[in-house]
This record gives sequence, C-alpha cells and structure tokens, in this order.
Amino acid sequence: MEWLAQWPVAVALRQSALAYPLVNAAHILGIGLLLGSIATLDLRMLGLFRAAPLAVLAPPLWRMAGCGLGLAAAMGFLLFSTRPAAYLENPAFLLKLGLVGLGLLNVLALHLNPGWKRALAGTNEAGAGLRLPALISLLAWTGALLAGRWIGFLF
Repeated sequence: MEWLAQWPVAVALRQSALAYPLVNAAHILGIGLLLGSIATLDLRMLGLFRAAPLAVLAPPLWRMAGCGLGLAAAMGFLLFSTRPAAYLENPAFLLKLGLVGLGLLNVLALHLNPGWKRALAGTNEAGAGLRLPALISLLAWTGALLAGRWIGFLF
C-alpha cells in the first residue's frame, strides 16, 4: 500500500490545506445523495409514501443513488489513498467496507427479484418479497454511514 500512499494525488491531498477538506465534503455529498435516495426508496417499499407509485418513484431514485454512490466511492478512494495502511488496520473502516459490500449485493439480489421487475412495470406494488431487501438495504447503508463516522474516532 506504500505505492498508493506515494501516489502524487495522495501526496497532494496530504499537503493541501484546501484539497483534502473539499474531497471530504464531496464524499459526504455523495453519501447524502446515496442514503437519501435509497432510504426514500426503501421506505416506499416498506409501505410508506403509498401515494407515489413505485414505478414512478424508483427510476429517478435509483439514478440519484447511483450518482451518489459513484461520487462517494471516487472521493472515498482519494481519501483512502492518503493513509491506506492506517485505514486497512481500522476496524470501523473494514466494517464500513463490509456493509457497503452487503448493500451492493442486496442491490444485485433486488434487481434479480421478479417482484422488483413487476413493481417497476407498475403491475405489482411493493409486495412482501420486496420488504426484506428494503430492510436489509436500510440497515446496510445506514450501518455503513455510522461505521464511516466511527473511522475518525479509531485513528
């Protein structure tokens, strides 16, 4: 991991009084976009916001969550590159990575779920088969957020 820590971008982030806070802020913005979109969608699948059809609500929320995830991941990688060895020794960071992985696996499982396809087609509102993935999603992404905030307290 030493090569990553010596990457010119990582060195510049460590040396700049402005760049690191801006990258950190962009990471937080990405997390906000991701979690706000996913939580809204998950709560809809759990039965809230019934006036908004899932077939209408889901596509823009998925796109926004994807943008948030992309931004958070890209900025997170830049933050990680500043101290990779320390992050890899941090239990909160490892927990965060595991929860993000769980969240992503859950997204894949949801996309393969026939109930999801029916809900997006407007032929089936969020049935029982979508409630468990929604609950797992809420717990995984919220847990990743909490673990991420915990990282700084373990350095």
